[in-house]
Amino acid sequence: MKDVAIVGVGTSKFGNRADASLPELAFEATKEALLDAGVGISDIEASVMGTANQFLAGASQPGAIMASYLGLSPKPSLTVSDACATGSAAIRAGWAFVKAGIYDLVLVCGAEKMNEIPTTTAIEMMSLAGDPKWEVSQTGITDAGAYAMFAKSHMHNFGTTERQMAAVAVKNHKYATMNPVAQFQKEITIDAVLKSKVVASPLKLLDCSPITDGASAVILASGEKARTLTDTPVHILGVGCGTDTVALQSRESLVGLGCAVEASKQAYKMGGVSSEDIDVACVHDCFTIAELMAYEDLGFCKKGEGGVFAESDQTYIGGKIPVNVDGGLKAKGHPLGATGVSMAAEITKQLRGEAGRRQVTGAEVGLSHNVARHGTHCVVIVYGRK
Repeated sequence: MKDVAIVGVGTSKFGNRADASLPELAFEATKEALLDAGVGISDIEASVMGTANQFLAGASQPGAIMASYLGLSPKPSLTVSDACATGSAAIRAGWAFVKAGIYDLVLVCGAEKMNEIPTTTAIEMMSLAGDPKWEVSQTGITDAGAYAMFAKSHMHNFGTTERQMAAVAVKNHKYATMNPVAQFQKEITIDAVLKSKVVASPLKLLDCSPITDGASAVILASGEKARTLTDTPVHILGVGCGTDTVALQSRESLVGLGCAVEASKQAYKMGGVSSEDIDVACVHDCFTIAELMAYEDLGFCKKGEGGVFAESDQTYIGGKIPVNVDGGLKAKGHPLGATGVSMAAEITKQLRGEAGRRQVTGAEVGLSHNVARHGTHCVVIVYGRK
């Protein structure tokens, strides 16, 4: 079984990208990743394309369209779709190809174009990932509604407050201003979050990640190949994947995500690390409560202490574990298929010491945590500089 390393990364500008189509966004990210790795498109042996929702793309084979536009034909290309966890699921597939020795150089590109249809339609399309009988047709619950239930449960069980959730948004917007590809480039205050429009109580507009267009790409190489391309490979040490019931009413608890706990256990074990070894993390903060639960599910703090952990600045640079210092989904943006890949790109830059003003000094081990909808799937990846 071969060692697998990331040798190139690229991310397009996130936001409302009316200036670019889906394959054009994929091209932006892939071109940057190829230049970063010092290879050409002809050197890529296989590719994995990540797109979360064909309804948003307006095409039944968006991954094939992306691969064709990138000039990858006739080489093999796989399309992965796993709701909001699509990006990390695509990396997991590419990692498996290299790990098994099938290919030595694989491109993984995730992209999503979400602003070409009305926001209400986009929300409806994303909500189709829920339980088809009870959540889609019977109640019409949205992602915001599901996470509002998590928030209410967490507040009831542990005394978590709206101000503590707002602290997550404030942090992530602060770091987004240091990330040139982030969708939002403006800091916010806790009061601004609390006074913003209620979306699904207790979650307000500034507790929610935006509708985003964007793409991100990474190039995976076998250890042998990586050594010929770069002096700073970032190794994938461990990969874990967990699942939970699609229907919320079938779960034992709504104060955390069982799939994330399972995925992190697998990734930590494979990587030979623990939560205490993580120097920097990108977690799935589709809503502020999601980041608080991630602290607990990943073992960064004890169950029920996520709110206090956030409020005490432990997830800022200089704190116990810097989290989402690229702005996270909340402020960098959340183009579904690209999100998990952009997490890997950010961790790679952090471990190579190339993150600029948001650099975590001396970071050697990083983690990404990417969740599908309200916790049906989760992929956790641990990365190491050595």
